[in-house]
Amino acid sequence: MNRVSRKPRNCGCWHGLLIVLIWITASASAQTCHSAADMDAQVRTALETTAKRYFDMAARGDSAGLRQNAIPSLAGNFGGIEAAIKDNQPAFAGAQGNVRPPFLLTADGTQPLAHVEFLCGVFGSNGQTKDSAVFVFNGLPPGKYAVAIVDAKGAQDTRTLAMILQQLGADWKLAGFYARSSQVNGHDAAWFVQKAREFKSKGQNRNASLYFREAIMLTSPADFMSTLATDKLFDEAQSAQPPDLPVDGKTVDLNAGGATHKLIAIFPLSVGGDLDLLVRYQASDISNTTQTFQTNISLIKALVAKYPEFRDAFAGVVARAVDPSGQDFGTMLPMKDIK
Repeated sequence: MNRVSRKPRNCGCWHGLLIVLIWITASASAQTCHSAADMDAQVRTALETTAKRYFDMAARGDSAGLRQNAIPSLAGNFGGIEAAIKDNQPAFAGAQGNVRPPFLLTADGTQPLAHVEFLCGVFGSNGQTKDSAVFVFNGLPPGKYAVAIVDAKGAQDTRTLAMILQQLGADWKLAGFYARSSQVNGHDAAWFVQKAREFKSKGQNRNASLYFREAIMLTSPADFMSTLATDKLFDEAQSAQPPDLPVDGKTVDLNAGGATHKLIAIFPLSVGGDLDLLVRYQASDISNTTQTFQTNISLIKALVAKYPEFRDAFAGVVARAVDPSGQDFGTMLPMKDIK
């Protein structure tokens, strides 16, 4: 299943008394969501027990066990999850895993759903409440799913493991595995929000927007999930969103070295102990790496010359040229070396 990382368009547009929402499409299929308070106690216990068992497997580094308990399509393409288990296993091993109340999602129909939004829990006149959540998926096959989140608090940081479970027969199988730290380079979401507001007060809206984006990422367990907290941050970020950064699939032109390049994406990137700025741009060909390296350098210098505020927020810039096949070639320059 594919993920999207925007705020769902349904959030914040309901009026009247508090209601429990069940979203039904105009087609014959329907999507429903039950929060933990609304589901059968036996089902909730099964979900929480399964989530804790799978977390314990990840904490032991038991990739083989998790693969055996995955849905067939995931088990056949398990490399990404194996890497995530390996990366997070040391942190999980020393942490106490606490399972949050799960959500139960039902997608009816006979064909995969191109785009589906599950509105879970109680919503009010201003949208989400403290116990609600919205889940957004693309290409979701029909079935019964659950979202189970485990908070793993260790000595160094707190990590979340968001798992998508799918019911196959009487079992809940692993259908998605998303591990995320609550900190970047020792800084949590609150720190990034504070810095974003400071940048905004200085008129540095590009820095503010990018730092708000980092805060949203640290606040949400996964890109496909939004909550009251992330919606509030999203709204605040929108007030600082400049028109000249590539977002939501929009490209932006940048002139560098006598050529016009289309920027695909720009976002913060943790590299070692530094926070760098990563910019991805379209390239027709990257086979000549010497030439692509020079183009990357030229683009980095042009970007910082056009937006000098980036010097205040990032330790360096990484440019990645992306060819039509999706292959890329990257170059990094420390900010002090960008003249």
